[in-house]
Amino acid sequence: MRRIRKKNTKPEMAVRRLAHRMGYRYRLHRRDLPGTPDIVFPRLRKAIFVHGCFWHQHACPLGAKKPSANPDYWLPKLARNVERDAEARAKLAAMGWEVLVIWECETRAPARLPPLLKSFLGSPPAARS
Repeated sequence: MRRIRKKNTKPEMAVRRLAHRMGYRYRLHRRDLPGTPDIVFPRLRKAIFVHGCFWHQHACPLGAKKPSANPDYWLPKLARNVERDAEARAKLAAMGWEVLVIWECETRAPARLPPLLKSFLGSPPAARS
């Protein structure tokens, strides 16, 4: 468990690099916001969570795997993760924030990410002179 990172994962870094390359500037892991979003765009009041498919139980082949060792411990833990995610998104929405969840499996098809980010964040900011 100690080796499982919650910050700066490969999928998160891929999304961060892409957003920066597209001209967006952001803040990371804002602990004052519910759920501690991975990437936050304060001026736009938008937040992005980059979730691992297994840990957050996505409906894809990666997330459909169930632990075979000690399922009495792991299955409730994974279910709590899903509940906690929904609560965090609801709280952020109540605070006036828009939320996007990008799944680990989506980062494996990098051609899909730019249109997804662009549609969520709007057009990139104009370059400064």
